[in-house]
Amino acid sequence: MRPPERCEEWPGLTCLPQLLGPARRMFRWFNWTKRWSGRRREGEGRYAAEEWAELVELEVEPPPCWKGRREEERQREVRALLGEVEAEARAKGKPALGAAEVQAQHPHTRPERLARSPRPQGHASTRHAMRELREQYRAFVAAFREAAARWRRGDFSARFPLFSFPPRVVPGLVARVL
Repeated sequence: MRPPERCEEWPGLTCLPQLLGPARRMFRWFNWTKRWSGRRREGEGRYAAEEWAELVELEVEPPPCWKGRREEERQREVRALLGEVEAEARAKGKPALGAAEVQAQHPHTRPERLARSPRPQGHASTRHAMRELREQYRAFVAAFREAAARWRRGDFSARFPLFSFPPRVVPGLVARVL
């Protein structure tokens, strides 16, 4: 069986049918409240018995950024996104695994090669916001170091920046800071 080349071909759980059209998806849900509140009959050990199953419809809400758009616009946007994803996969020449290969994998297996990259200094939506974040952090560190130096000299009135803690001091030994 060949792996799926299009996202719509994926046989597993997906919300694409609801995002691309008026599809209804029904699933069995086992109502544990109903099961435990019912009287337990002698010898009954069926936790997932059909009598506790209820059909529930999976409802998909559009993302908040798409709330104001008409359904046709949202479907057009989803199709465009799918096209980009599939085009990128074709350009890389790396086919999708397919359902059988995905299910054959052990869920705790580590990848052969891990992509390592340096940890980011922070996250911001713009370069200006990132620059401001760095400046605020540098100011915080400078204020903490100044207060800590005063604290170590025995000046316990030193004010530490908000959301920081003074170093621990051993009672009776001002010069000895842990």
